[in-house]
Amino acid sequence: MEKVKKPEIRDGFRFRAGHVALDLAGTLAARLKQSPRELLAHPSDLARWLVAAELTDAIPEVTQADVALARTLRESIYSLALAHIHQRALPDEARRKLNRFAAQASAVPQLGKDSGIHISGKTQELLASIARDAVLLFGRETGTRLRQCEGESCALLFLDTSRSGERRWCSMSGCGNKSKIAEFRRRQRLNS
Repeated sequence: MEKVKKPEIRDGFRFRAGHVALDLAGTLAARLKQSPRELLAHPSDLARWLVAAELTDAIPEVTQADVALARTLRESIYSLALAHIHQRALPDEARRKLNRFAAQASAVPQLGKDSGIHISGKTQELLASIARDAVLLFGRETGTRLRQCEGESCALLFLDTSRSGERRWCSMSGCGNKSKIAEFRRRQRLNS
């Protein structure tokens, strides 16, 4: 059975990381710019993201407190990923927060008649599931495959699953294409 490639942009959110925890980290848009844009501003934003991330089929009930928890989890994941990428010691506070999230009751995955995974749970349980996935990501060999996009001013993180382990951009159709066009134009100017 051939695996269908899912769109990178779903319901206004980017899913380019190859891992749900890293996709959560990408919900602060333009992170490296002077005015980053919060994509999880309201409970409805987090509910939409959880569905778009395919963590649940039904729109969950989300409170403003859940949004604050999701942002805390997101920032812990982001700082731990950067520590891995730059081969620095893991920040203790981020590690403790991630572990606290992961210790909570998590959502329940079930195998459906369609051979698909169907997950049910409350918002905090879905966040705990993301935290557990992040613990496994950072604690296993896959942690050496974490990358930050090399696109100009792009802060997106991703899991490099390329055979060579030399992927440079969050997306070939996004930052990769922009970089190649910029390089082409630079060479054109040098040759003229």
